[in-house]
Amino acid sequence: MTRSEIFAVVKTNIRNIVEEAHDHEIKEEMRMSDLGADSLQIVEVVSRSMKELRLRVPRTDLMEARNLKELVDLFERAQISLITR
Repeated sequence: MTRSEIFAVVKTNIRNIVEEAHDHEIKEEMRMSDLGADSLQIVEVVSRSMKELRLRVPRTDLMEARNLKELVDLFERAQISLITR
């Protein structure tokens, strides 16, 4: 899966979970809180995205992602590590 496809999955989940996000253009440099997401919605977006992408990322790594770009970076690295196993 390409980086843009991973980002599309994350954006779709944001739009499905965070009602306020419908009014925004979602860009990689944004934080989910910039889009109106509360902490529970953020957890739900991340969980659904990982499930859809069939990825596992340690929570400690997820806590370090400051914006959507860093989250997509984590997902991309997790995908690569699955392929190279």
